[in-house]
Amino acid sequence: MNKRTASDGTSRLDRKRRVSMKPRTNAPRDRGCLVGIIFFILGLGTLLPWNFFMTASQYFERRLNGTEIHNGTERGQKEYHFNNWMTLLSQLPLLVFTLLNSILYQWISEKVRIAGSLVLILLLFVFTAALVKVPMEEDRFFSVTMATIWFINSFGAVLQGSCFGLVGLLPQKYSSIFMSGQGLAGTFAALAMLLAIASEADFEPAALGYFITPCVGTLVTLLSYLLLPRLV
Repeated sequence: MNKRTASDGTSRLDRKRRVSMKPRTNAPRDRGCLVGIIFFILGLGTLLPWNFFMTASQYFERRLNGTEIHNGTERGQKEYHFNNWMTLLSQLPLLVFTLLNSILYQWISEKVRIAGSLVLILLLFVFTAALVKVPMEEDRFFSVTMATIWFINSFGAVLQGSCFGLVGLLPQKYSSIFMSGQGLAGTFAALAMLLAIASEADFEPAALGYFITPCVGTLVTLLSYLLLPRLV
């Protein structure tokens, strides 16, 4: 009798494990492909802001391409190594906050992580766009820009990791749609750069375009995410 009970208990446990390991196959009600469109927009919104920020590297280099003045004497151009610092301060927070996100999900809800990250990224790009028209010393501008890069990629890592967790709960086709949106983000940024070069626009108007476009894209992504629970 005890053996039988133990055997039944073990078999039930095995069945539960097998069920929990199976991927979810029941698709949400996707009327008019709206759920698929929203996941495409989410994929686009995770990478579009940073791709546009990188595209504006010429704007940053031109603002930092000044001369260092000490005691009223010009000392020549100061080298900031902008691209090297941008690479470091974009990849490091991606690594750190991707790891943190695997811990944060236990205490912070998915909605707060995704919506909160989108709101903060939106505010950072609004600030960066406003900074285009604000005169500033090169050293201070460099420091502010580096801090902005750090925070954009920190929130971007939380956003991307949380979105991957969300799309992993749904059938495989939504993961493909999400990643297609991510792929299109780089294409949009490259086209924007080519249009700016072809039009021979001044670097300030071009930079405003690079920063305002992600603001619009991030706002659309946020609204789309808030609409998603009504459709799933």
